[in-house]
Amino acid sequence: MKILIKSGHAVDPSNGLNEITDILIINGKIKETGSGLTVKADMVIEAEGLHVFPGLVDAHCHLREPGQEYKEDIASGTKAAAKGGFTAIACMPNTNPVADNDAVIKFIANKAAECGSTKVYPIGSITKGSNGSQLAEMGFMKEAGAVAVSDDGKPVESADIMRKALEYSKDFGLPVISHCEEMSLAEDGSINEGFLSTSMGLKGIPTVAEEIQVARDVLLAEYTGISVHIAHISTVGSARIIRDTKNRGVKVTCETCPHYFSLTEAECEGFNTNAKVNPPLRADSDRLAIIAAIKDGTIDMIVTDHAPHHRDEKNIEFQYAANGISGFETALSAAYTYLVKSGRISLEKMVELMSLNPAAFLGKSTGGLKVGACADITVVNLNDENTVNGEEFVSKGKNTPFTGKKLSGSVMYTIVNGKLTYNRSL
Repeated sequence: MKILIKSGHAVDPSNGLNEITDILIINGKIKETGSGLTVKADMVIEAEGLHVFPGLVDAHCHLREPGQEYKEDIASGTKAAAKGGFTAIACMPNTNPVADNDAVIKFIANKAAECGSTKVYPIGSITKGSNGSQLAEMGFMKEAGAVAVSDDGKPVESADIMRKALEYSKDFGLPVISHCEEMSLAEDGSINEGFLSTSMGLKGIPTVAEEIQVARDVLLAEYTGISVHIAHISTVGSARIIRDTKNRGVKVTCETCPHYFSLTEAECEGFNTNAKVNPPLRADSDRLAIIAAIKDGTIDMIVTDHAPHHRDEKNIEFQYAANGISGFETALSAAYTYLVKSGRISLEKMVELMSLNPAAFLGKSTGGLKVGACADITVVNLNDENTVNGEEFVSKGKNTPFTGKKLSGSVMYTIVNGKLTYNRSL
């Protein structure tokens, strides 16, 4: 199949590309780029006024299958991801059963190959059952297709187990992704600890619950000389600890999510359970610190932490409601609106954070938009402004705190392996 993208503004920092150009795709690969291409194609995308990026890559999401398909399944989740501009996603192992063995990893990979609208890279668990006590069989999971390991949703509470996980994972080239939460401080908490939690009568989760675990894991990385990746950082202290650690030359990477640089705990007022997430939305000072950490390179990538839930799990008392935000379909527009359009970072930097860096972290660099690269491409109208309505999401999870907010930047087309997987006009 031949697809010709005409007159799009291509942005690919990996190749120093920032210009209006045509892109010809043949049989899943980028065959030619340049101005005035006149090749007869099966499909022509008129991209004048649109931007063309290397396909977005999400290194942290939850697809819920197997076992929780009422929240999301691989088919619906990847459709939502494609609508959000993602060409590849890495899904966390907190399924039922937990993805702690090669059989579950193979199931996810095979199901995605069968019905997925994006590439899906499974993440295996660090410990069996994600219970924190016994390491899972990382080698078998790697052979089955796992790209990393994590007990995301739960912290590895034992420092000894985490040290062993780092040492063991190195033999298989599997990044360790740490969910940082000191449970003796965070347990039973529902919201950021502070004035708002007190006024709402809810048990708070202090920022230090995240920061203590961040400090422990970067110290383990420093001691062992083995890299660790810190998931979804949300606080001033976490950013400072990671920045200082990186400045000492320690092998540490980290991520954050759009909701941590665009929203604050104020979204929880009125007991809005769609704003309940873990780690919780924090104070504005934390939000600004996350933005500063994005700007100075402390934060390596933006991920969605897409966490869809059935409406019945959100439409209950705040303290009992499930944690999580359905994030695929707002991630790009939130990043563009709050970071690029606001003048905080460049468009090139956003592409690095949402495409190039997460792909490299997962060991899946695609070559961007250069000739010969796999045709994973996202085409966006940055001038299009929409008011978010969670009920219109493709995802089964309609749980979003962005409902009613105006965001700029709409995905028009998503191309995976040279095949069109999302077309906004249809």
